[in-house]
Amino acid sequence: MSLLKVEDLHTEFKTDQGIVHAVRGVSFELNQGEVLGIVGESGSGKSQTMYTIMGLLSENALPVKGKVTFDGKDISAESFKSKKEYNKMMNEIRGNTVAMIFQDPMTSLNPIIPIGKQITEVIEKHQGKSFAEAKEEAIKLMEEVGIYNAEGRFDEYPFMYSGGMRQRIVIAIALACHPDILICDEPTTALDVTIQAQIIRLIKKLQKQYGYTIIFITHDLGVVASVADKIQVMYAGKIVETSTVEDLFDHPKHPYTKALISN
Repeated sequence: MSLLKVEDLHTEFKTDQGIVHAVRGVSFELNQGEVLGIVGESGSGKSQTMYTIMGLLSENALPVKGKVTFDGKDISAESFKSKKEYNKMMNEIRGNTVAMIFQDPMTSLNPIIPIGKQITEVIEKHQGKSFAEAKEEAIKLMEEVGIYNAEGRFDEYPFMYSGGMRQRIVIAIALACHPDILICDEPTTALDVTIQAQIIRLIKKLQKQYGYTIIFITHDLGVVASVADKIQVMYAGKIVETSTVEDLFDHPKHPYTKALISN
């Protein structure tokens, strides 16, 4: 049985210019320990698909259509009697079950709260640990994601970290609750090429070490090819091609995929 199953997902937004169809009939399955790469240009619907699954849509979103099943349980918004019940369930799932690494670490971190406290707050809230226990675990997480002298840097603020180090902290926060699924939403976009490679190596190491199930979103086929087991190509809110990494590069079928590869 698949860990995550998405069936015929539709996400629409009401705007002054009319209805925007951001996600149009997306379906996929994700098995335990698998790394799924979703690739496409900006505006193709990659991130909105993940925000829909996570229940993180803006106020102008229309009711979501389609079905989302996690570990055999239907977590679709329309399967709940009220929005309040749905939000309560999603608050329990976010972090504990599904965690997300966003593309810009500076907007993911609170600039006026020390790095260490931002990690311990997540551990205390989701795991019910004391501050002392949470601090000990936070330092271990900081070390695990490659923060040198983690204990000494525990009380430093985000502006005192480089972009790459901030992204490592965002990854540590995402891992703090030991989620079943890790969604990486263009985690290297805001970083230079050298740091990108370091973050990719870190994610691959953690996936191999702990067997994380990962959805990796990117516009860069080169990046996703180095981490994914299979790739889905999105265009205009739809998945237009699903393939293994090897087959996608050797035998691309959709014209859009061929154009991405040729670029």
